[in-house]
Amino acid sequence: MLRKIIHIDEGKCNGCGACASACHEGAIGMVDGKARLLREHYCDGLGDCLPACPTGAITFEEREAPAYDAAAVAASRAAQDRPAPFAGCPGSRARAIARAETETEERPAAPAAGTPSRLRQWPVQIKLMPVKAPYYDGADLLIAADCAAYAYGAFHRDFIKNRITLIGCPKLDGVDYADKLTEILRSNDIRSLTVVRMEVPCCGGLELAAKTALQRSGRFIPWQVVTLSADGRVLE
Repeated sequence: MLRKIIHIDEGKCNGCGACASACHEGAIGMVDGKARLLREHYCDGLGDCLPACPTGAITFEEREAPAYDAAAVAASRAAQDRPAPFAGCPGSRARAIARAETETEERPAAPAAGTPSRLRQWPVQIKLMPVKAPYYDGADLLIAADCAAYAYGAFHRDFIKNRITLIGCPKLDGVDYADKLTEILRSNDIRSLTVVRMEVPCCGGLELAAKTALQRSGRFIPWQVVTLSADGRVLE
């Protein structure tokens, strides 16, 4: 079948092995000191290995390849009986951040100086987010344009608080987020979805990716879209 799959440029590969460790499906291995795509049917085409590569040796290509075999991946993981150690970029390692606040906290009239962060996980960039992580379970998901927090002063208080946050810009990243968002929604117990976008037309790509992901995932969860103006007003 014709599908999106990774390509490894062995000329650029420095043999660090970070991509092999970051590939949760076990599609990548090391051969003669170079990373190789050993099992094409294990590659889901979502690219968790891309941010782990320090030399930019990994890219996407669209070509004939076997379909992704989720059952084979699951069987392989079960046989290993242990998670692979993390050896990718430290900045993209998934971790939860404990927060004491609840939705019943008194809401201040305006953001105060020194207002604490409400972020509950790391990383936040959609391209770096893992497909599955413990902090997704039972979570309310926020998918936001990366400009939104700069335009809207109380963004942490009104949107990030008590949500798991994913940010991106389709125009700058030059990718369609729909595939990865679909897998996140399909693979985790997400309670609700909020999309916060800017009024500019290019932000429509973020909203479309979220809608497409909901449709493809087969999940029926409450969701809403909030549009912000460039001067920080909520338009709808």
